[in-house]
Amino acid sequence: MASPAAVRGGRLADPLLAADVVVGAKDRYWVPADEREILASQKSGAGEDGRVPLLYRTFMVNGFLINLYRLLTLVRVIVVILFFTWRMRHRDSDAMWLWWISVVGDLWFGLTWLLNQITKLKPRKCVPSISVLRDQLDQPDGGSDLPLLDVFINTVDPVDEPMLYTMNSILSILATDYPVDKYATYFSDDGGSLVHYEGLQLAAEFAASWVPFCRKHCVEPRAPESYFWAKMRGEYAGSAPKEFLDDHRRMRAAYEEFKARLDGLSAAIEQRSEACNRANRKDKEECANATWMADGCTQWQGTWIKPAKGHRKGHHPAILQVMLDQPSKDPELGMTASSDHPLDFSAVDARLPMLVYIAREKRPGYDHQKKAGAMNVQLRVSALLSNAPFIINFDGDHYVNNSQAFRAAMCFMLDPRDGADTAFVQFPQRFDDVDPTDRYCNHNRMFFDATLLGLNGIQGPSFVGTGCMFRRVALYSADPPRWRPDDAKEAKASHYRPNMFGKSTSFINSMPAAANQERSVPSPPTVGEVELADTMTCAYEDGTEWGNDVGWVYNIATEDVVTGFRLHRTGWRSTYCAMEPDAFRGTAPINLTERLYQILRWSGGSLEMFFSRFCPLLAGRRLHPMQRVAYINMTTYPVSTFFILMYYFYPVMWLFQGEFYIQRPFQTFTLFVVVIIATVELIGMVEIRWAGLTLLDWVRNEQFYIIGTTGVYPMAMLHILLRSFGIKGVSFKLTAKKLTSGARERLAELYDVQWVPLLVPTVVVMAVNVAAIGAAAGKAIAGRWSAAQVAGAASGLVFNVWMLLLLYPFALGIMGRWSKRPYILFVVLVTAVAATASVYVALAGSLPYLHSRIKLL
Repeated sequence: MASPAAVRGGRLADPLLAADVVVGAKDRYWVPADEREILASQKSGAGEDGRVPLLYRTFMVNGFLINLYRLLTLVRVIVVILFFTWRMRHRDSDAMWLWWISVVGDLWFGLTWLLNQITKLKPRKCVPSISVLRDQLDQPDGGSDLPLLDVFINTVDPVDEPMLYTMNSILSILATDYPVDKYATYFSDDGGSLVHYEGLQLAAEFAASWVPFCRKHCVEPRAPESYFWAKMRGEYAGSAPKEFLDDHRRMRAAYEEFKARLDGLSAAIEQRSEACNRANRKDKEECANATWMADGCTQWQGTWIKPAKGHRKGHHPAILQVMLDQPSKDPELGMTASSDHPLDFSAVDARLPMLVYIAREKRPGYDHQKKAGAMNVQLRVSALLSNAPFIINFDGDHYVNNSQAFRAAMCFMLDPRDGADTAFVQFPQRFDDVDPTDRYCNHNRMFFDATLLGLNGIQGPSFVGTGCMFRRVALYSADPPRWRPDDAKEAKASHYRPNMFGKSTSFINSMPAAANQERSVPSPPTVGEVELADTMTCAYEDGTEWGNDVGWVYNIATEDVVTGFRLHRTGWRSTYCAMEPDAFRGTAPINLTERLYQILRWSGGSLEMFFSRFCPLLAGRRLHPMQRVAYINMTTYPVSTFFILMYYFYPVMWLFQGEFYIQRPFQTFTLFVVVIIATVELIGMVEIRWAGLTLLDWVRNEQFYIIGTTGVYPMAMLHILLRSFGIKGVSFKLTAKKLTSGARERLAELYDVQWVPLLVPTVVVMAVNVAAIGAAAGKAIAGRWSAAQVAGAASGLVFNVWMLLLLYPFALGIMGRWSKRPYILFVVLVTAVAATASVYVALAGSLPYLHSRIKLL
């Protein structure tokens, strides 16, 4: 990622040019793109007199590779134009209505491919300079001038999102390398479950040992489940190498005890509640089914184990509890080793960051807006308690894998070039426990490592739901500084419409402070409990702009993409940041059905966005033209399913008697198609080179796109059609994660078959293609075809074979445990083709006899 002259010992020589990265093989096609800015910064004396130095580096693909990429793109555009010109001059088909559909489909594919391609012609890689940030903002006495940060983490169901994952996420956040008094964590339990509440208490208790252990020995990652089960670890970087082995053994034992307590929490709560209910039989009406807290005297305000009025999912009061108070500014050393506390933390800061439990009010008759509604409540509550100018959000199954991640994001937010205009910094989604071959394209690397790098060179990546740092005032619908009038360079409450944010005066008064990113000391909350609780009620948002122009957007399944679009439409930019090691990691569904439901939610939400007031076509001039193109492509891609399904079922023509061609002359048509496909493959090969991907990543992306278009996207289209007639539409199922242990058990989910209607269309497509190949073979045998006829048919059958190869992961998925022996699939397919050919030959041989008998009759 740098010229040889700038490299010394595998690292960039100049500290301003450093960027904290080792130059590796994956980055060998990237060269610096900001050397002039760096030199200008050095000449102007960056870092002196309070001036902030440049905090990240920008890299571009080297000239030869990117120009080859652009040239191949141009060649394909020319070939596609020639192809359409030729087709319009040769309107010759055995079925003109199919011919016209194919022409329109080819036009659609050419257009959508071009829209996708032109946004990747100027990829940019941004790398944070964390060491420069430390030099600039960390103080010699251990203090820091880093800005305040609020961390949001969301969960709903302790079954679908196992508690162990969620609490590991909390522990990794509490242990991250960011000034402990500068950030607060807000845990949103949208199910109002006592299991989550007491699980959070256990996590806070365990964190008192885990966090100092991480600081003392500088361990990575700082989620204990991932740390203790890691197969490989880096070199020791802590301050007490002689104590590490003993500390590690004791800490692991403590963690196993923590896991056991966490695992038994549900049963303990149920037994306690039954005992308390028996003891309170005199109030039978009120207490017969109550769920009781640990003190045995207080009924849980949220959801009860045995639901009752006012204590069930979708109907319970608001709950807010500060689990860990705001720590002091000065370090507090831990305890020395003793019989009760065998770990020596006497030289380690033992403070823990602020931790808050939130369960918003839920009542019948209100649409609670799922995750977006929960995060908007977090946004209001955090504004009244800590009011940090920056926010980072996590799903309940994601944890901090690199303790420097928060600092990395700050490099982009605080950079003097365009940091003030940056609304959010998006990190890629990386996953544990995915099968080694990534059968269902869970890693989605073509999107995260190619498409988002392309958007990085325009206005920035889209928001993808988790692992993203936001500027708070951007979520408040403030304009970016470069689009504000000269007399309004700061966002003020008076600039907003009346009742835009609700009736909380304290919340509205907190907004000016939220715009001050230099504020490094949290203001003590002055709001009363009543007003704080009021911001968590269902009715608070009535008549306001929450969910529209304020906070995360409502009424669209992909609230993440549309929220990012709203910020880009306002003129804000974003930045994509990929780190080594990965900043964050999580879990992904490796079961075929769960994965398809996940894609259904994304594709249905994308179409919802296009047909809403957030349609990219309606955005104003603040949205970059190429960013608009990217969003159009992101929101219309499911429409391709109509034309692709037509192509999938074209092989039916081989089932007809005689020859049937959609386009004549067929050989020329086939030649054009082969050239067009070949150019796409060449472009893909170049793309994976500069993106640092493998051939398998590219193949999986192609395969799962085809799988999605057969069964998932048609359902998304049906959803939009139903919505257009005022019908509710398809219900999007949230992705469930299973708690597993051990490599064999983790991959067991891969072989589970859950038959649902979503699988049927793809099974039909496979059957049609297999039947078409068999019918063509039968025709060749029964009709004694010549070599020329066989060659012509073979050129057409290439498409059928290609479709089956692309659907290969799906075929393995529906085989269940039989997919452990892939050769069985090959045997089944060959047998099916042979059987179809035999039936066709038999029918062809009996037809003359049947005709003669009919004539006699």
